[in-house]
Amino acid sequence: MEDPRRGTRSPGVPDTDAHLLPSGVPVQLVDPDGNHRHDDRYPLPDGGILRAAYARLVTGRRINDQANALVRQGRLAVYPSSHGQEACQVAAAVVLESGDWLFPTYRDTVAVISRGVDPLQVLTLLRGDWHSGYDPYEHHTAPQATPLATQLLHAVGVAHAAKLRGEDTVVLAMCGDGATSEGDFHEALNFAAVFHVPVVFFVQNNEYAISVPLKNQSVAPSLAHKAIGYGMPGERVDGNDLAALLAVLGAAMERAREGAGPSLIEAHTYRMQAHTNADDATRYRSQEDVQKWVPRDPMTRMRAYLRGLNLLTDDDELRFAGDAEAVASHIRDGLNTEAEPDPQELFAHVYARRTPQLEEQANLLRDELSRQDG
Repeated sequence: MEDPRRGTRSPGVPDTDAHLLPSGVPVQLVDPDGNHRHDDRYPLPDGGILRAAYARLVTGRRINDQANALVRQGRLAVYPSSHGQEACQVAAAVVLESGDWLFPTYRDTVAVISRGVDPLQVLTLLRGDWHSGYDPYEHHTAPQATPLATQLLHAVGVAHAAKLRGEDTVVLAMCGDGATSEGDFHEALNFAAVFHVPVVFFVQNNEYAISVPLKNQSVAPSLAHKAIGYGMPGERVDGNDLAALLAVLGAAMERAREGAGPSLIEAHTYRMQAHTNADDATRYRSQEDVQKWVPRDPMTRMRAYLRGLNLLTDDDELRFAGDAEAVASHIRDGLNTEAEPDPQELFAHVYARRTPQLEEQANLLRDELSRQDG
């Protein structure tokens, strides 16, 4: 019997390629009321895994709230909130093994912190200090990328290098729906498919590229349908369902690890807050539209599921909240300290070995500063 969740096959697409098409509706394992929804293809993750991931959700939400407060206090220059998208953030970190690589976007702060990077190092970029704030090689996590889709090409390059070296490495490359309209997105997917590299492209479709709604970007049945054009499988998943995200992303990561090549996963979620603190979202969407997504909140959904199975107690919730508050306190204390910028850092990490032109510029700045001090 044909699976009704599969998309309709277009004329000319052979049966042998039908497996590349995504589900007709996003995969969901836990509905907004916290009830389990069976899926033959994706087993529900273990309760202990979901409980631990829920704890990260609580911390992720607290990080978003704290960062927004620090923007208003002038301690952060900008903050692209992932409020409402924390399930995507947490799942991205959980499915990675220590040797895997994560390539995040500017909105994926919670994913990077969930990967184990010190929150203060992660927020350094958004404070306006030098570089990304953390060592990408130490954490196998690329710097957060502000340009759209450029990190996808880098992710494919790392995956290709890992394959050539025979390493057991899978790369998870994150982007938003707006990035799928960029040329770099298409180049990255095409290269990944042609060279059959171990990379999973994870699109967080939050329905807006700043002020541009998805309907003005693409008329494809879904963004996951774009995968078949490159010869890789695509899948759609409820981006506010932590269980489904872990199952779908985990399967794609394992597929890549076994040598089956790249995949494209589209998570359907929503950006509950403005694009950044510099954005006025009321100019292009109504509050009524936002409120429709409140009942789909990933935290309340997973909480209801775990509570229903007696996998989450009052003591657990108090502990998780306390751990989250400790992270928020660490962020507050660290960002309330005035930074002491060193102007010479402008030249320290441009090249492995300074060019004569860069050395000349560094000397010029050093001379000007010394004369001011004098």
